[in-house]
Amino acid sequence: MTVDLTHDPAITELARRTAEFVRTTVIPVENAHDGVAPPEPERRALQAAAREAGVFVPHASPELGGHGLDMCGRAPVFEEAGYSLLGPLALNIAAPDEGNVHLLERVATEEQKGRYLVPLAAGEVRSCFAMTEPAPGAGSDPDALSTTAVRVDGGWRIDGRKWFVTGGDGAAFAIVMARTTGAPGDRGGATMFLVDADNPGMKIGRHIPTLDESLYGGHLEVEFSDCRIGDDAVLGEVDEGYRYAQVRLGPARLTHCMRWLGIARRAQDIAVAWAAERRVFGSRLADLGMAQAMIADNEIDIAAARGLILRACWELDQGRPAGMEVSIAKTFTAEAVWRVVDRSLQLNGGRGVSGDVLLGRFLREVRPFRIYDGPSETHRWSIAKRTVGRYRAEQAR
Repeated sequence: MTVDLTHDPAITELARRTAEFVRTTVIPVENAHDGVAPPEPERRALQAAAREAGVFVPHASPELGGHGLDMCGRAPVFEEAGYSLLGPLALNIAAPDEGNVHLLERVATEEQKGRYLVPLAAGEVRSCFAMTEPAPGAGSDPDALSTTAVRVDGGWRIDGRKWFVTGGDGAAFAIVMARTTGAPGDRGGATMFLVDADNPGMKIGRHIPTLDESLYGGHLEVEFSDCRIGDDAVLGEVDEGYRYAQVRLGPARLTHCMRWLGIARRAQDIAVAWAAERRVFGSRLADLGMAQAMIADNEIDIAAARGLILRACWELDQGRPAGMEVSIAKTFTAEAVWRVVDRSLQLNGGRGVSGDVLLGRFLREVRPFRIYDGPSETHRWSIAKRTVGRYRAEQAR
């Protein structure tokens, strides 16, 4: 297999312009809000500025105003956007909208695209993805799905509770995963539905207090009670929801990795700049062996994570399932980014835990990624299961 780690010049140039835009336009807004998601007028202003700079919605097709980047092409651009906590929001590539754009482009009907995808890609509306449920419902184990959708005259009725619905506050619509056959614990039997936020059967509940606060619209509880929708609200085919979820979840896990890798680089840059100038015990901090080890380990984690992300992206771009590669990249990157930010904070000493730099905010934001999109332990279980299965298959030949 020929391995070429270079990107097309057009992608390299887009990444460069994204980096410039984030540093000159986004980071000042981030600093003004201490890394927390800003009010709606500033979201719209940031996105208008990104559109003007030609870096808006890069993953969407040109027909939607984007650049139509494949997964490998997204990697450097999303990483540069992730250099600021608000960079993805500005480019309209933040979760969950980025993953929903990807899903709708692949699965939605033409009518659904016009109604939901076009305004979403344009940044005119926001969306959410309602899959996770309070225990004992679907979480790390999607087969535990308990929210139901049953046929009624004219369409469907959805009943159930969801939580950790990211972006739910102010979203114009939700993509809802509900069970259409079987019972909780059964494999399969799920369907995706498009539900407008003004549906009286969809009730927005409380904001769940979490470590992270930069994802726009928070993490919410949502209840579906006698939620009536038409047949035109079915996204894809009935009972094929889990198959479509893989269309979204694999790429979305990797784009999360790309964005958080940008924050790891930002933390490392802050740490190196401080260590290069800070004098302690008669020398610069960067000249001390323990500090050098942390700086070097950060570089190793960043480079290794980038390589694993690109490998998984390449597999997806070849049309392969890439479940193994995605799980490896997600697990390693989630933990590596935490290590990089933690070491960077340590190198900054008291300054690192102060509000004078955003390293403390970065630490709070990246920690949940070891749980979101599948806990590290679940991905390790999946990796081990695939590894053992491959061994058994080889022995049976």
